[in-house]
Amino acid sequence: MLKCGDMLVSRWLRLRSLCNRVCPHTRREERKGLLWRRTLIGHQFTGTLASSRPCHSDVGDLYQNECIQRYLQQLMQEYRYICQRLELPHISEADRRALIKKHTELLPLADVFTDIEEALKDQQEVSSLLLGSVGAKDEDKQLTELLKEEEAQISCKVLTLRKNLVKALVPIDPLDSSNVLLEVMAGRTTGGDICQQFTREMFDMYRGYAWFKNWDFEVYNYTPAEYGGLHHAAVRIAGIDVYKHLKHEGGTHRVQRIPEVGLSSRMQRIHTGTMTVIVLPQPVELDLHIDPKDLRIDTFRSRGAGGQSVNTTDSAVRVVHLPTGTVAECQQSRSQLQNRDTAMRMLRARLYQSMMGEEIKHRQTVRKQQVGERSQSDRIRTYNFSQDRVTDHRTGHVARDIKEFMRGGGALDNLISDVLENEEKQALLELVENRGNGRDLTNPD
Repeated sequence: MLKCGDMLVSRWLRLRSLCNRVCPHTRREERKGLLWRRTLIGHQFTGTLASSRPCHSDVGDLYQNECIQRYLQQLMQEYRYICQRLELPHISEADRRALIKKHTELLPLADVFTDIEEALKDQQEVSSLLLGSVGAKDEDKQLTELLKEEEAQISCKVLTLRKNLVKALVPIDPLDSSNVLLEVMAGRTTGGDICQQFTREMFDMYRGYAWFKNWDFEVYNYTPAEYGGLHHAAVRIAGIDVYKHLKHEGGTHRVQRIPEVGLSSRMQRIHTGTMTVIVLPQPVELDLHIDPKDLRIDTFRSRGAGGQSVNTTDSAVRVVHLPTGTVAECQQSRSQLQNRDTAMRMLRARLYQSMMGEEIKHRQTVRKQQVGERSQSDRIRTYNFSQDRVTDHRTGHVARDIKEFMRGGGALDNLISDVLENEEKQALLELVENRGNGRDLTNPD
């Protein structure tokens, strides 16, 4: 009986020691957590498993990917090599500054990588204790339950650390914080009136999404069509991380629905049409010089519904950049000066898009790529009103209750987050495949 008591006390002490190593409340862990929160933008670890939203793909799932593992090992090898170099007494000041900069970049990753290894060792030790407690007596059952709880907490910690570690590897787009110029336009090749009606609904959807995200929504141009449709509209959306959320909305959107009136409505015949969304970043620090000699400025009367002298005077403005042929126009205001100022801002955004060249093309946000042929084969998403379903063809994400989706609230935000996570996943895989394979990180020079 005394021997059994000694064993129980020994196990309790061992478990207490293990808990002190696992639980993230020590001073060392708090220091690492503070550094992690300050260094990694948007990714925080609090010691518990973060709440998850339903999505098609999770960047954290890539931790077990062979390329990601190889890339992480190479980064850790590089980190250890830098630490060794910094300990050398005879290195130049320039080399030391470069090494310290790289060391600072890799330190958060190294800390989390070390935490994962320590947590895995603790998990293995708890599993061993659980195996040793199989067939335990009644007085050991409480200890077994504590071990199981500890094992579950360590598992949650490991999963969270792995997810944060992989997310920290995702390349950051420097334009993510930019405002955007967003354009919607009806398809040219198919659909007729159904395209124009759908374009107006898409315009309303993005306006609702801007309200949902507490963004500013400023209309630059609005060209209505007959029967309540919309030919084209251009808006400026400003707020926090606008481009990050909207950059993958650019492309062709397809609609399938039964018209509300006419023969097709009576015969329940489904019509198909398309519209195009264009998303151009507007960086805050945009220093783009435009020579006034390269501009041709035309004035004309506004089209569409009138009232208050909007389409009775030459207030609409069209600005043409002669060297590139880029065109921007605005007819939203009664003031020709206001329309000219707005058209110039639109022109700057389009010229900036062209100026970025191959870099923008690589991010697949070039205006020409987004417009495509405006045909059904270029679609990125289908809105099937007959089946009450929205399908994104890049991720396979399906949203039901299409009327609620078109309000631009949480359902659209979930889909956009899913697409963004999928694109981050692809960007990370491309990064590690291009930079991780066959690179000797023990000699960065």
